[in-house]
Amino acid sequence: MFSSLDKMIRLWIVALQFSELIVSSIVHMLYGFYIFSTAVAGDLSQALNELLSKPNMNIEVKEEVVPRDTSTNEILPPIVLVHGIFGFGKGRLGALSYFAGAEKKDERVLVPDLGSLTSIYDRARELFYYLKGGRVDYGEEHSKACGHSQFGRLYEQGHYPEWDEDHPIHFVGHSAGAQVVRVLQQMLADKAFKGYESTNENWVLSLTSLSGAFNGTTRTYLDGMQPEDGRTMKPICLLQLCRIGVIIYDWLDIPWLKAYYNFGFDHFNISWKKVGVWGLVDCLLGNSGPFASDDWILPDLTIQGSLRLNSHLHSFPNTYYFSYATKRTKKILGVTVPSSIFGIHPLLFIRVLQMSQWRHPPDVSSPYKGYRDEDWQDNDGALNTISMTHPLIPVEHPSRFVKDDSDCHPLQPGIWYYKIVEADHIFFIVNRERAGVQFDLIYDSIFERCRKHVFRKTPQTLPNETHH
Repeated sequence: MFSSLDKMIRLWIVALQFSELIVSSIVHMLYGFYIFSTAVAGDLSQALNELLSKPNMNIEVKEEVVPRDTSTNEILPPIVLVHGIFGFGKGRLGALSYFAGAEKKDERVLVPDLGSLTSIYDRARELFYYLKGGRVDYGEEHSKACGHSQFGRLYEQGHYPEWDEDHPIHFVGHSAGAQVVRVLQQMLADKAFKGYESTNENWVLSLTSLSGAFNGTTRTYLDGMQPEDGRTMKPICLLQLCRIGVIIYDWLDIPWLKAYYNFGFDHFNISWKKVGVWGLVDCLLGNSGPFASDDWILPDLTIQGSLRLNSHLHSFPNTYYFSYATKRTKKILGVTVPSSIFGIHPLLFIRVLQMSQWRHPPDVSSPYKGYRDEDWQDNDGALNTISMTHPLIPVEHPSRFVKDDSDCHPLQPGIWYYKIVEADHIFFIVNRERAGVQFDLIYDSIFERCRKHVFRKTPQTLPNETHH
């Protein structure tokens, strides 16, 4: 009797998990279609307007060209907005903006397009060459270990070629984008770019994190990463469906489609032109391609993966750090639950609930010493709030909680100032209308801080002396 009851319970659990997988897959596919169709509709509308306005082009309108005063503009360091997972930069998805037009709030803003699913390491390398120019060099040793080409995209002209210690940059990273900047800064400190022996950590003036992924997320396990190692995927899960879709997308290699949106795996050379049908089969079986190694984004976003990354990353004494950690949960009678029904995006509501109830498997060793489930219950549907405040594992970095932005003035470098914001993970991106006035408040405060409250007095460097 008990064995049959046990079997029935297990069947119910499997049925529920399968149902959840189907629902999650449909919701994510619909959202992806919504983003894609929105971009296409925007481009078609723009093209139609241009077509209809052509008959009036024969009317000559002389407009006085006022020379732009660039003297002040050239002194200001650029603000670089770095997108997160499944994100895109300027030039992808037509006129759609990942940061919902926030880049228009300042005259010197750059929005690089990095691999949307590539690893933190690869994206950091891409970001460097986007700014300095040249062909992306992923490093010989790394490329051989991960099974992809050493060289990638060519930037004939860097977007900020003068970048150095005397011309540092402000970075704003959303989600995984914040961790990309931390890895890039460490690479600069370690002089990890061949041919650029003068790099150092002071090339980064400030880093502002918006829902930044510093310490990993339990959502990776819900989506299909194995909690045992944080590297491999479960046989049947949402990430497996994603993996199959991405491999087929890259293998088909449709030029106009990849120009519109690219997952960033071109350096793995899995196009049908290069690997043929058997190459596709090999990738799908997990024997080759980006998912056959750890060189893609999800292993970096597990708690174990973040711990591995953080063990090599430092916070530097001459860089300013500020973090906005988001949450959409609250406690009712001691139980963490979603704080709203209509205030959470449909894409994220199920995950907010699941993450708030996450329990690390009791038969699996804890991801780090001192881990407690209750610390990881508050979340925004994609990341746990504890992961977004400041680097915590394996060593906690200096930090200070602030309720209001003015509480931290004057800012001190080397300290992570962090603020908790009531919002889900995509509240401040893609769709400006969702956030309403809060959108302007948060981005205005970010840009004002970069322009008015963050500055550096360059220390004098004596002969044979290097500042660290």
